[in-house]
Amino acid sequence: MQKFSALSLARQAIGGHLGWKPQWRSVAPKPAYDIVIVGGGGHGLGTAYYLARQHGLRNIAVIERGWLAGGNTARNTTIIRSNYLFDESSSYYEHSLKLWENLSQELNYNVMFSQRGCLMVAHTVHDVQSFKRHVHANRLNGIDNEWLTAEEAKEFCPPLNISPNIRYPVLGASLQRRAGTARHDAVAWGFARAASDLGVDIIENCEVTGIMRAPTGEVTGINTTRGDIRTGKIGVSVAGHSSVVLGMAGIRLPLQSNPLQALVSEPVKPAFPTIVMSNTIHAYISQSDKGEMVIGAGTDSYVSYTQRGGLHIPAHTLEAICELFPMFRRLRMLRSWGGITDNTPDRSPITAKTSIPGLYVNCGWGTGGFKATPGAANLFAWTIARNEPHPINAPFTIERFRDGVMIDEAAAAAVAH
Repeated sequence: MQKFSALSLARQAIGGHLGWKPQWRSVAPKPAYDIVIVGGGGHGLGTAYYLARQHGLRNIAVIERGWLAGGNTARNTTIIRSNYLFDESSSYYEHSLKLWENLSQELNYNVMFSQRGCLMVAHTVHDVQSFKRHVHANRLNGIDNEWLTAEEAKEFCPPLNISPNIRYPVLGASLQRRAGTARHDAVAWGFARAASDLGVDIIENCEVTGIMRAPTGEVTGINTTRGDIRTGKIGVSVAGHSSVVLGMAGIRLPLQSNPLQALVSEPVKPAFPTIVMSNTIHAYISQSDKGEMVIGAGTDSYVSYTQRGGLHIPAHTLEAICELFPMFRRLRMLRSWGGITDNTPDRSPITAKTSIPGLYVNCGWGTGGFKATPGAANLFAWTIARNEPHPINAPFTIERFRDGVMIDEAAAAAVAH
């Protein structure tokens, strides 16, 4: 592995930075692999990395239909937190948050993880009761979360408007101080680089068109636009297109795919110290390292596989942001985008084996996939390698929808679903 350090940077500077090697190997697909991961985003690349790093497997391919991390990994607002309500969810997200805290050191790649805290603002009596319930549940599980009055929330985040005369007055807020943000493309590149160095083949511009199965039912490989690839294990991690890929094997997932929009402002000097989320008005905001105000909205109400949405959604969000933070009214919006979220009925993910031997799926993350990247990848790799779930992701099966064992985290998502 080409190590990154102050010394290596100085050496390359002397040579005009001409000695840097490609971050990952560019290879053609081989006829067969032990494991194929479908989806070259953060979850898929991370899964391949942990399969190689922790389980000693090497004959692995990551198949991506476009360019590396060109899907939801590049189309989110990079918020990381673990303040979910139920024991199963908080355990999953806390596992991920702990991995985030050492990820740059593990990958020898700066993912720019910044623990600036996440403030979840309450506007109604119901919000107050719900968020206080989250605080108590988190603290019982050993996860940091605390309740702030409106005045304390403004002290922590000075731009916040706590005037009683606005449409949705701020009544208080919950605060998770260990929450933060990271650089989305750096996360994907770091996992890709580390996985490639461990022998994983990363194959871009290779769309899966079918899943091959033996007469006895188990998977035997995939059909792709670059030829057939034989394998005995397939892990699918393709976010909003999970239903499409699993449908190739005859599996119907309890998912609904909806566009989710976000936008950024022109860059300005540091002016916003934290992340602020509002469940009631469906808006959240943070400031990127480049100085842009990163603003997220709720999901569009219609089902779609397009990476765009209706103009009224971000317009409504900006109205709310300008009311909560009047100083931002002068900012110009720089660009907007959309991603395809995969939403389950209980707004919790699926990380599990399927009913088809050798076929595994990691999906249903809705608007919360980025924060779970290392944790989901780590547990999905465990499930694939051992053909059984880790205790943390054991509750997140497809069968829970058949059996009625829901993990309803709609309130914790803090955006409209």
